[in-house]
Amino acid sequence: MGIDINQPIFVISVAAELADMHPQTLRQYDRLGIVSPSRAPGKSRRYSQRDIDRLREVQRLSHEGVSLEGIKRILDLENQVAALQYRVAELSEELQRRRGPMEARIFAAGAAGDVVSLARGQRPRARSQAVVVWRPRPGE
Repeated sequence: MGIDINQPIFVISVAAELADMHPQTLRQYDRLGIVSPSRAPGKSRRYSQRDIDRLREVQRLSHEGVSLEGIKRILDLENQVAALQYRVAELSEELQRRRGPMEARIFAAGAAGDVVSLARGQRPRARSQAVVVWRPRPGE
């Protein structure tokens, strides 16, 4: 059983040491909304390993010359991307579940432009109907 990286376990002094920052810097980042730790009863800050990793990323970006406002925007966009990737994975799984096994679908198109789905082995009713076999590509 591993350690939960989201578990807020580090007090500010330990978090500052792990991130190689001054505790006052962590307080400022909290005020600015760049890294917002959890609060323990009594209002003391508690940092998780994920918070520590984020503080290190803030420090890296800051050393590269990115402003604090720019850093906040970058981190917000990274969070949005992660949330969207998670949602795409959820929707892809649901789509696979609903589709069931991948098999060909057969449709007939009438002279008037109507489209009729045919069961396997069923023939179109009239000669004027054209048969189209649709085979989904992997991932469709």
